[in-house]
Amino acid sequence: MIFTPRKWAVSLVFFGCIGFQWSAGAQTWSTRPDGPDAERLGMKQAYPVCAQALTRPECRVGTWSANEKVAPSSLVRPAGEPMSLPHWQDAPAINYRWGLFTKSLDDFMADTKTTGLMVIKDGRVVAERYQYGRQPDMRFRSFSMAKTFTAMLVGIAHGKGLIRSLDDKAADYWPEIAPSAYGQTTIRNLLRMSSGVPFRELYTWTPDDDIWLWGRVLYSPENRMRPEKIVEYINTKTTREAEQGRRFKYATIETEILGRVLSRAAGMSITQMTEDWLWKPMGAQAQAHWLLAGTDQGEGTGGSFNATLRDYARFGVLLANDGLRGDVQIIPRDFLLDATDAARQPVAFRPRYATPGMGYGYQTWIAPFKERTFALQGIHGQHIMVQPKSGIVMVQTSVNDQPSGRQDPRPYQMRDALWMGVLNSLGGVTD
Repeated sequence: MIFTPRKWAVSLVFFGCIGFQWSAGAQTWSTRPDGPDAERLGMKQAYPVCAQALTRPECRVGTWSANEKVAPSSLVRPAGEPMSLPHWQDAPAINYRWGLFTKSLDDFMADTKTTGLMVIKDGRVVAERYQYGRQPDMRFRSFSMAKTFTAMLVGIAHGKGLIRSLDDKAADYWPEIAPSAYGQTTIRNLLRMSSGVPFRELYTWTPDDDIWLWGRVLYSPENRMRPEKIVEYINTKTTREAEQGRRFKYATIETEILGRVLSRAAGMSITQMTEDWLWKPMGAQAQAHWLLAGTDQGEGTGGSFNATLRDYARFGVLLANDGLRGDVQIIPRDFLLDATDAARQPVAFRPRYATPGMGYGYQTWIAPFKERTFALQGIHGQHIMVQPKSGIVMVQTSVNDQPSGRQDPRPYQMRDALWMGVLNSLGGVTD
């Protein structure tokens, strides 16, 4: 996914409907029952929760806001005292440019298959919107935003001494995969997705797509409760197409390996780490869920976290505060800067080098701005955008038709335009 701060022309199609607004105390939010292409997305069936949402559009809205109802999962419990997210009563209006037009947040919702949108400035809620009947208590699937959660847990484990060095090899903690090139890859190079091992992540969900093949290893019924199948598959990967650490190539399998290495290093589940090290200390308000692989009951650390929009926003605020809540440093600051600061990356991983637009840190996308700006991104339009200096966080969950901007760039171009508008409207930095 490429971030390019430009403008594109578009004709506006507005889907009008009667919405619903609720307010109590410091929180205000609004939702509406429909949205773009609502009938095809299951509105007449009350947005059903059903399997195969990746290939069945009518299942996406319902399933990607209640995934734990159709897939095995583990529960992450919230904090007793959640982080406050007060509403900014007199916040400036957010507008953005799209071609020759000035657009509003209402226009953005009407033009995109966004299920939830939240904008935060200095810990205060500027806007909270939902459509397709989604509600604040629903848990939205992260897809690859989960990768950044995994990386931050690695940083915490390293800070605790459970991982001795980020330059240790994966096989130092998971010796069964020592015969593979992945096993001989360092944790740091897994964090940067730079193992150099060939892996095609096409999202065609066909046998020539390595992410489909890897998914079969993790989730197919014939592999259920057979963890040796994971080791067998990984140990077939013995060659590299590039020296490790030399270049970025997106590969979800590297995060899945990283999660299993982390669990072995810490001697506990990813779920327990998330709860003890992030969710409770951060001040999450609601339960979250990790979806589990059937093969070994391991958490899907590459794309299977599920949380409310507000708790995703709280995580964004924590990242914007460099891992600090109050006087408690939850995520080690140096690790977080190494993960998100373009200046701390080797040249090959900086913006416009790793990809034509974004750079890549530790499982985190880095925007091509002078001011540190970074993002969590997941297929089909899941995003958390963060600019720490300005205290601005934007969270978006979506049901885009295509997995990424490679197949259909328009939803991501519109997201980029909105992000630029959010920064301009709230005093952020856009150059």
